[in-house]
Amino acid sequence: MRVAVYYRNRDVRVEERPLPAVGPGEILVKVLASGICGSDVMEWYRLRKAPLVLGHEIAGTVEEIGPGVTGWSPGDRVFVSHHIPCNTCRWCLRGCHTACETLHTTNYDPGGFAEYLRVPRLNVDRGVFLLPEEMSFAAGVMIEPLACVIRGQRLAGLQPGQSVLVLGSGISGILHIMLARALGAGRILATDVHNYRCEAALRFGAEAVADAREDLPDWVRRQNDGCLADTVIVCAGAPSAFEQAIRCVDRGGVVLCFATTEPDFLLPLPLNDFWRNEIRILPSYGNSPLDARVAIDLIRLGRVPVEEMITHKLPLGDIQEGFRLVAEGGPSLKVVIEPHR
Repeated sequence: MRVAVYYRNRDVRVEERPLPAVGPGEILVKVLASGICGSDVMEWYRLRKAPLVLGHEIAGTVEEIGPGVTGWSPGDRVFVSHHIPCNTCRWCLRGCHTACETLHTTNYDPGGFAEYLRVPRLNVDRGVFLLPEEMSFAAGVMIEPLACVIRGQRLAGLQPGQSVLVLGSGISGILHIMLARALGAGRILATDVHNYRCEAALRFGAEAVADAREDLPDWVRRQNDGCLADTVIVCAGAPSAFEQAIRCVDRGGVVLCFATTEPDFLLPLPLNDFWRNEIRILPSYGNSPLDARVAIDLIRLGRVPVEEMITHKLPLGDIQEGFRLVAEGGPSLKVVIEPHR
């Protein structure tokens, strides 16, 4: 079978590998759509493990089932989670599923940028979901990123009527805008440094957008009846975005660090202001099976029209172009690879 092997952002090669053999409790999935995530192009994170087959946002059909598999049959349309929690450790039992050691060590073989992948027993048990008939495979790749956004806003405690500022209007930023709108948020503001993404933020539900290089606290007050934002969501990896978030959150508000920076960045925090003003700062990584289920329902019901965000569908042979589009942050939102095209 063909796979796309990542060596670096500008070196993604289509190579041949044997078809994975499925064992007891495992399934083989034919990958029909696989999304390129912003984390796939974070070289500082990926190069240490390269070469490898990336891709963790996939939808396809069950090709083969291993001995002992029940509930799944060849031909079933599925979405498959790559990381899944054990649901039994102390972190899972406290609801902190993405702190689970099992979640950080599970994956499928070899990765989503392949014609086929093997789903291990544990993932089959709690990480495979039936794709509704009315949902396209391309829309199915959006389940994982939307589930991550759902978890982030759930942790932040976003409430109807609250003002929201999204810093960075790439794919995750747009999903946060769309979900906040679907959940009844009040004024939704957004920023980016690219005109294309600023226009996309307006198209998908932001009331106003600004160039991220502006004086943002002053701009937020002008747009939000003299107040800073109740919830600030950081969806850009630039250190300046995290520094802006600290200055743009209102008293009693929340800063959600949805993106991350390179490992050596330290965020200067005005602790006294946070202490006096009841401001919370929290991270959000990944999602749980519950978040994936909610994401499927929101997409199925049309509450979050994710298919409108897909700007490019490319065959596996053109995956290098897909990585270029995502890495450069130009005129694209979601790039989907279709390995059997």
